Amino acid sequence: MTTAAQDTITVKLERTFEQMDANNDGYLDWSDYQKLADRYIQGYSLSRDDRRARALQTFCQIYWLELLRHAGTDGDRLSKEQFVIANRLAVIDSSRLNVTEGGGHAIFDVIDVDGDNEISKEEFARLMRDVWRDNSPGTMELFARIDADGDGTISRHEFIRVVREHFLSNDPDAPGSIFFGHI
Repeated sequence: MTTAAQDTITVKLERTFEQMDANNDGYLDWSDYQKLADRYIQGYSLSRDDRRARALQTFCQIYWLELLRHAGTDGDRLSKEQFVIANRLAVIDSSRLNVTEGGGHAIFDVIDVDGDNEISKEEFARLMRDVWRDNSPGTMELFARIDADGDGTISRHEFIRVVREHFLSNDPDAPGSIFFGHI
């Protein structure tokens, strides 16, 4: 199936899968989620005992288990197709975990290094550089798009909105749709 025939959410989830598949084997397993949590923990020089690191680690574990549950597989890994389907189901089923809220808040708390409840340009640049390994000039353009009120910082509300857009919006121009490149 070509990208043009797919909806925006599927394209975003496939790109997320590709970013997450650390060993490029075409599957995600718990080790890929552990490596993601480790990238945040190392990128922000957090102790494993730091409450932010523990919250992020816990979120990743629960999220992974929810993906497995929604994929309907007895295995311990997901193909790209299973990942897309499981995410679509997990994000609308908040009976056990609200993916957009839980993950968004846990990640925000890590990024907001100084704890002022805002993400500065420097904090955002660190996220893109040290966690997502993106030094492209477009990162600050993304920052400006997320900073909806134009005050020079990303509020918790603005960040959570973008996480929701990533998982739920079919608008290819929404800020949450361009985390891994414009669709």
